[in-house]
Amino acid sequence: MVPPGFERLLLGHAVAVARSDVADGIRRSLVSADGSRSTLHEFAARQPGARTLQGRGAAFAVALPQSGVRVVVRHNRRGGLLAPITGDRFLSPTRAPHELEMSLALAKLGIPTPEMLAYVLYPPGGVLQRSDVCSREIANSRDLAYILTHEHGAERAAAFVTTAALLAALARAGARHADLNAKNILLTYETAYVLDVDRLSLDGDPSAVMNANLARLARSLRKWRDRFGARISDKDIADLERDARHALERAPAH
Repeated sequence: MVPPGFERLLLGHAVAVARSDVADGIRRSLVSADGSRSTLHEFAARQPGARTLQGRGAAFAVALPQSGVRVVVRHNRRGGLLAPITGDRFLSPTRAPHELEMSLALAKLGIPTPEMLAYVLYPPGGVLQRSDVCSREIANSRDLAYILTHEHGAERAAAFVTTAALLAALARAGARHADLNAKNILLTYETAYVLDVDRLSLDGDPSAVMNANLARLARSLRKWRDRFGARISDKDIADLERDARHALERAPAH
């Protein structure tokens, strides 16, 4: 099912679903003028000036051909126990269509998440497929793990405030994130954005969702403290949990 405003591109080595205003740029990224073909992630990796973003594998921030729209291209990879066995292969049609569905749903609910512009599946029609995802780049942003590891003062304080607001918004919408970690919260000074929404489900009970999201994020924060030196104490985590719950209580239900 292709959402309104998107179109399907059949390209031989790949099938893409892209928003109509960037579809030509996605096509040009996958099939060059001389007819050579690549994946979207390969295209992004070889662009001069591509900004590398580290997560579960590298993502790349680049400009799309034709439109010049700045995007982040991520190759989907598995984590957890199955990662050594299945690597980057998922049962067709992978998690990418669900991620687009969740991205559009969150936008309607007013929950900040980078706008998903396209996904690409390889090979077309396979039982096991690989996928790339393309989202709009959020300028001047860094993830929560980076801020807690490198920043002090006002930027760190702002990160806690905006993260608490995001947690309240997710709970209010019943949006449970099965992998809400310190790398999946992207921050500007004013706003926290939730990432990797392929691991998200909607329509949960707000209180239960808040408990689950807080527990998952707290585990991640302690991991970043213990393994990577993030500057966060148990009191910081308790204060974040308190502020998120207060934000949920203050906000009107919809």
